[in-house]
Amino acid sequence: MANEQNNPGQLQIELTPEVAKGTYANLVMIAHGKTEFILDFIPMLPGLPKAQVQHRIVMVPEHAKRLLYALQENIARYEQSFGPIVLLEQKAQPANGRTIAPFGTTGEA
Repeated sequence: MANEQNNPGQLQIELTPEVAKGTYANLVMIAHGKTEFILDFIPMLPGLPKAQVQHRIVMVPEHAKRLLYALQENIARYEQSFGPIVLLEQKAQPANGRTIAPFGTTGEA
């Protein structure tokens, strides 16, 4: 690999065609313990009584916080380019800062 010769310390990341297709999720359930955060990604469709977790990501608290900052930065860039993201279905957020689940349902991870 020519790129490895030019940048021997650079991390090489491979994106396979199967992973590149992606997986749709419109709900993320988040849980945490002392040593990890758990993110369950779920596609939820209206009218269906059951939704199945498609992917579970487990990360240490430091990486969860880095993810938070990266999402904040990328949302700010997106809104600079395309305008504000408006959450039409979102009702007033509860005092604890949690958002309302889509389609008027709630869940627990």
